[in-house]
This record gives sequence, C-alpha cells and structure tokens, in this order.
Amino acid sequence: MLKAFESGADGIYIAGCLEGECHFLKGNLRARKRMLYLRKLLAEVGIEPERADMYNLSSAQGQRFAAIATEMTEKVRALGPSPIKKGQSAFKA
Repeated sequence: MLKAFESGADGIYIAGCLEGECHFLKGNLRARKRMLYLRKLLAEVGIEPERADMYNLSSAQGQRFAAIATEMTEKVRALGPSPIKKGQSAFKA
C-alpha cells in the first residue's frame, strides 16, 4: 500500500471479503489492521488518511464494487493530487 503512494497514486482502496467469510480465515481482518495502520502513518506524515480505505464485499456485489470505485475516485479528486511526488517518499527517514 505504501508503494502505491510512493509510486504516485493519489489514493487507494482495498476490497476484502465480508467479515467472517474470508477464504483465508483471517486475511480480511489482517488487511483491516494494516489499513488502519496505514491511515495512521499517512496522518503522521501530513497526508490525508481519507486517501486510503477498505471495504468488505462478497464476490456477488459487483454493483457495490463499482459504486465504491466511483465514491473513492470522487473523494480522492476532491482532495487533489497526492503531496508525494513520484520517486520521493514521505515514508523514508
């Protein structure tokens, strides 16, 4: 996820299984923890944590997936371009 921002992404979202229904048992729970940590890191380096989010969906929710993509696109457009320029990392000491 950090690599996406370092490569110039203005925002990202993760789509995970519905809670309690993950094929990898706890994969979606681990992903949620990582997303929360990422949002904390973003805030610490002065980047809006709203640029990253996670949604839980089933594979039968194609329309919801498309709606989320539109929602995230609008949210990130409203925030403007990422303050991280490609090749310059805010995450390195």
